[in-house]
Amino acid sequence: MGMKTKILAPGIAFALLVIAGCTNPGTTTGTPGTGGTTGSAGSGGPTCPGTQTSCPSGCIDTSADSQNCGGCGIPCLGGHVCQSGQCKCQAGTLECAGSCVPSDGTNCGSCGNACPANQVCSNNACSSMGCTGGQTMCGTACVDTTASDTNCGSCGHACTSTQHCSGSTCVDSTTGTAGTTGSAGMSGSAGTTGSAGRGGTTGTAGSTGTAGRGGSTGTAGTTGTGGTAAAMPKVITSAANAYWTTGTITAVTSGTANVTVNDSSTRQTWEGFGGAFNEAGWSYIKNLSTADQTKTMQLLFDPTNGAHFVMGRIPIGASDYALTRYTEDETSGDTNLGSFSISRDMMYLIPYVKAAQQINGSLRFWASPWTPPTWMKTRTGMATTTNTSCGNPTNNGMTDSNVFDGGCFQAANSATLANYYVKWIQMYNSMGIVIDTIAPQNEPNYAQGYPSAIWDPGTYKAFLPMLKSALGTAGLSTKIMLGTMSNGDSGATSKDLQVVQAVMGDSTAKTIPTVMGLQWGMLDLYEGKSSGIGPSNFMTGNMAVWATEHKCGNYPWNPSGYPAYKEPAPNDQAYGVESWGYIVDAINKGGVTAYNAWNMVLDPGGKGNDMIRAWAQDALLIVNGTSLVQTPAYYVFRHASQYAHVGAKVISQTGDSFIAFKNMDDGSEVAAIYNSGGANANYIVQIKGTKYQFSMPGAGWATVVVP
Repeated sequence: MGMKTKILAPGIAFALLVIAGCTNPGTTTGTPGTGGTTGSAGSGGPTCPGTQTSCPSGCIDTSADSQNCGGCGIPCLGGHVCQSGQCKCQAGTLECAGSCVPSDGTNCGSCGNACPANQVCSNNACSSMGCTGGQTMCGTACVDTTASDTNCGSCGHACTSTQHCSGSTCVDSTTGTAGTTGSAGMSGSAGTTGSAGRGGTTGTAGSTGTAGRGGSTGTAGTTGTGGTAAAMPKVITSAANAYWTTGTITAVTSGTANVTVNDSSTRQTWEGFGGAFNEAGWSYIKNLSTADQTKTMQLLFDPTNGAHFVMGRIPIGASDYALTRYTEDETSGDTNLGSFSISRDMMYLIPYVKAAQQINGSLRFWASPWTPPTWMKTRTGMATTTNTSCGNPTNNGMTDSNVFDGGCFQAANSATLANYYVKWIQMYNSMGIVIDTIAPQNEPNYAQGYPSAIWDPGTYKAFLPMLKSALGTAGLSTKIMLGTMSNGDSGATSKDLQVVQAVMGDSTAKTIPTVMGLQWGMLDLYEGKSSGIGPSNFMTGNMAVWATEHKCGNYPWNPSGYPAYKEPAPNDQAYGVESWGYIVDAINKGGVTAYNAWNMVLDPGGKGNDMIRAWAQDALLIVNGTSLVQTPAYYVFRHASQYAHVGAKVISQTGDSFIAFKNMDDGSEVAAIYNSGGANANYIVQIKGTKYQFSMPGAGWATVVVP
């Protein structure tokens, strides 16, 4: 998140008030930050026996505790239980869209494999033979109640996460070794004979079964036809008080199209939508019931029942929505990083990420720091070239002397910082959170009243080869982002644009980034919203561009053309419309290949840890006490994101007011549209060469999907 001195409406430029300045009072005012170091030392806890882990709630066996699975505060959601430190589905259930469901007539052997009405699910396959071999009918599935963890001894009797079902009884998993002794009893010859007898019976039944299965195949063919019908064109609409409504869509041969999607020319390859993980968000999610925690993750990451986010941004250390300030190593002068630790991450960020992975195990993660360790910065002097003050951030007469906030990164610490990032990536990778891409610094030319740092262009340029070398030495394939660039306040001389140009003007540095990350004013510049400025000024050629942070609305400096600032955060329809404009412009005008939301989840207040400016920011989902609220902006993102697959081609054009994708994996095409006018019962979208008519709400959105 950045403090912006200029904000441009989608397609319109407005000059705004400058709200920030920098002073140079010296370094002694930074002393209070050392208190944070002392706080980190307090993270120790009582000594726990055996393999138990010290968590805020006490000594926990994180190998089996479903509220602290694999680490403190990592819950198992969606019916998962903790097994050997990992959230897994119990025996007899399937993982479908992040939830554990029984293998029954609805999901027989695989998700969505429904058995015909005249069949049952037996041994994970649809069968017309009924339950055989001592199985019991539980719902629509044949179950061996002697061994089913979810139906142990009788239907619906589930074993706990530390038990398994043996001989119709739930027994502690640790006693499983004794069960091995029981297997020796099976060697009795009488038992063998009995099995052989059964074999004969089964053989007879097998002949009959073959004929029956032949009939089943025919029925299955009918079911397949039903599947084809489900892939017909569909439309989902949203408007105030009527969000995410499935409508009726009809192919027509006459009428003038309100929107025409031209797929004859494809543009950028789409990498996906995503959002940022922050400590505050997880702290609010934990106030919800277990069911609503699961629902929250599904609304964001589920491809069927949610926005289908496929990317996640993780802060390295504290962001402006951390609960307190910290980095992973606040031991001054620790160039060997002997005090490096991600113990703080284990409290909020990692549980948040792990919960998302339970819904979508293929999430792609990228990371950015808001500040390096405070001892790597100086609070005296000016940044070279940009002449930005390294002193305390100020705003409206207030001064922030916290050492985490502002200050200039010192080039002498570049090698240590590169190794700091390497250690962070290694720790996250080891936990199954593989970091795909890293940005050296969030908004390198904004000194804020929250964790932040100034980088001069030369230092940033020289750091990239060092970071690449450190990653390579560690055997890491993590890619490097030219980002995240935000300060575009001065047109062609904007400070973050100077950083980009310094990198791209260097024969070595320019070969290192694989993607450029732009947000706020810098994305506005790239989209051409300032006269005479555009992609050519960035000198990045065909380098992919990500929109790394969505504008959060409700601006406290009250820019012209926007609603007046208010508290709590409005999270209203007006912000939904505003958000739509940002997304459309970034994709169509900016040609971005990925788009990232900022705070996915907040409370109604919406405030972060900024010490010199109150800013109640909007979010996608709101936790109001113990209730979950979906905002209009959430539905705007979902309209844009749910049906756009990774690898799709963008087929909306630069001047279009809608966005459209052609999914290359299944050939479907998707158009997301906003109607600023009145309701239209005969709205027509032409897509894939056919006109489709449906009822479009006034001041509302529609997503049309055509297979």
